Amino acid sequence: MAAHRCGLSLVCILFFSSLAHPSNCDTLEKANHNRAEKLSISEVNTDGGVAGEDLNESQWLSTDVEVDGSDGSKNSETLRPAPAKDQFQEELVIRPLHSGDIYASFQFRTLWDTDFLREGQKVSHYRLFPKSLGQVLSKFSVRELHISFTQGFWRTMQWGQPFIPSPPGAELWVWFHDTVSDVDGNWKELTNVLSGIFCASLNFIDLTNTVQPSASFKPLGLGNATDHRFLRYATLPREIVCTENLTPWKKLLPCGSKAGLAVLLKSEKLFHSSFHSQAVHIRPVCQDERCTSKAWELRQTLNVVFDLYTSGQGKKEWSLFKMFSRTLTEACPLASSSKVYVDITDNPEGELFELSPATPLLSQAVVLGDRRTYSVFDLSRAETFGQLRSLNLLLRWKGDSGYIQYQPAKDRHRPHLLEMLIQLPPHSMTEVTVQFERALLKWTEYTPDPNHGFYVGSSVVSALVPSMVAMSTNFTQDQPLFSSFVPVKEESSYFVRVYTEPLLVNLPTPDFSMPYNVICLTCTVVAVGYGSFYNLLTRTFQVDEPSPPLSKRLANLIRRMRGVPLLA
Repeated sequence: MAAHRCGLSLVCILFFSSLAHPSNCDTLEKANHNRAEKLSISEVNTDGGVAGEDLNESQWLSTDVEVDGSDGSKNSETLRPAPAKDQFQEELVIRPLHSGDIYASFQFRTLWDTDFLREGQKVSHYRLFPKSLGQVLSKFSVRELHISFTQGFWRTMQWGQPFIPSPPGAELWVWFHDTVSDVDGNWKELTNVLSGIFCASLNFIDLTNTVQPSASFKPLGLGNATDHRFLRYATLPREIVCTENLTPWKKLLPCGSKAGLAVLLKSEKLFHSSFHSQAVHIRPVCQDERCTSKAWELRQTLNVVFDLYTSGQGKKEWSLFKMFSRTLTEACPLASSSKVYVDITDNPEGELFELSPATPLLSQAVVLGDRRTYSVFDLSRAETFGQLRSLNLLLRWKGDSGYIQYQPAKDRHRPHLLEMLIQLPPHSMTEVTVQFERALLKWTEYTPDPNHGFYVGSSVVSALVPSMVAMSTNFTQDQPLFSSFVPVKEESSYFVRVYTEPLLVNLPTPDFSMPYNVICLTCTVVAVGYGSFYNLLTRTFQVDEPSPPLSKRLANLIRRMRGVPLLA
């Protein structure tokens, strides 16, 4: 009985101690919140000084601060407390592009305090890390796993470099532990399991489309593996990304798509874009700078580029509701950090676009070798949402940021319209290239000579050309009719409109002789069949007596000539 009482009292002490002391995750959230409040009342001036407590001005956020030690060296001092065992962070980065498009990048990071690298260690408790992926890591002895599903092609010349590049279609590359004896067998089973998890066609990956790179795909996490026998890489360029791939991807998040930034992931908006890519990256990482403890990092990324013209809106104005048909109302309750970053590097004085609501929090980060400046919206702060308890970021471009007006066509309703306002230097050549896709027309839409091609109307170039002779627009009635047709306000220029030649485009045409052959063959079959059937229905049948033998017919012929009765 004493033993049982001791055990009971121990359980009670542990229970009440857990109630008296907050968890590591709660401590971290409060510390981050208090730290953000402290930093929000200070402002970093251009000379590095700290201004007074003015919340209307911009403040700068920094995660790490370098402090000079007593020996003159700089030590990295982290302002936050020690990280919790399991952590979840979510971020959204919005970058306005010069073309008027918007690049949105979601980052969801889950840290799992466990180490599968140790032999014989098995884990059965899952808090934030998805159990399906944890079992995959354990069963197939996976050291790193990287998988992406991409629809569209990233246009580097127009959009710059993405945060995480990925090829069109599906991509999968995996590093296995060096203790795996049958790598190909594990690779085959792993692709089948991942095919079921992500509802993709990864089961079509086999040895015929699998390679072992030796230089490009180094491990991104802990470990310096050099034996590429444990690396497998494969792609499926024809893989189509759809809602069936997005739904299981969202279910891997701790809050799913019910809270936090994940509420913006609406499939009908994400897939109605120029570029869409979702990925899952799993790797072992260090939990602190000295790497005294290790953890598994699950990073889910989703990158999307919203096209200005395919959105159907004629003005360059973006908002969260316009892009995702949703607004933000709260952060994920399980997230230790939930922020939205808007890139304002190219808009230091607000001359390009206007961002509302304004935020006093600013942050700087080095991205792809370039220092970028961001406006920060911390979803863990109540003042971020305002009185409406809803955050709808609005980005409005100032003026006309381009020489271009484009109206897309609708099939069999309206043609394309492209207008560009440009200034051409003298003795120069300007070339405009338009990409188009060939399509099949209905058979009633072909012209009588479709093999000749289809004509595209002439382009129009309208210009004000400088004149060598000043002209007066007040006495145009006294001038000859041929001297001027379009009056202009500027006396030192005249109006010119130039038309280009029409374009002849060859579209795929069917073999028009085939319908003729089919019609002829069909009519022949119908005529023969119908004629035979009609003949059988309308013909009358009569019984004919058998004809007498030749000798009897000759005898009757002689008898008829002699006038004698014929033989019966």
